Amino acid sequence: MTDWTKKKYDEYYNSYVPWLEDKYLAWFGENKTSYATKEQLDKTKITGDKNVDALQDGVNSGVTGQLKEGGLLGGVGDLVSKEGVNRAERGDTGLGEKQAVEKGKQEQKGWGDSIPGSSWVTGKK
Repeated sequence: MTDWTKKKYDEYYNSYVPWLEDKYLAWFGENKTSYATKEQLDKTKITGDKNVDALQDGVNSGVTGQLKEGGLLGGVGDLVSKEGVNRAERGDTGLGEKQAVEKGKQEQKGWGDSIPGSSWVTGKK
């Protein structure tokens, strides 16, 4: 029973948490790409001078603003957030079940198994 409960919890968590994060950030006009970019740029203060830091904050806001909803690269930010970040967080390759199984079979083959006409090398027919 415990394994089943953990499996169901993980399924629901992986389904709903990325959606909730997207909705929360959308209230502020953000997406995961713009938010992550803003977080990383905020860590790059060059000096302790308040004037330089204010200038840098303005540039950072301009850059991340382009990735937000309504920005010049807003569509790119949304696409990377939904298709890239969300899939990466839940370990999704984007392949269908059949494609993932086929990919797994290909990874299990030896180097000679994938070369046409290589039965003489591997000894397999």
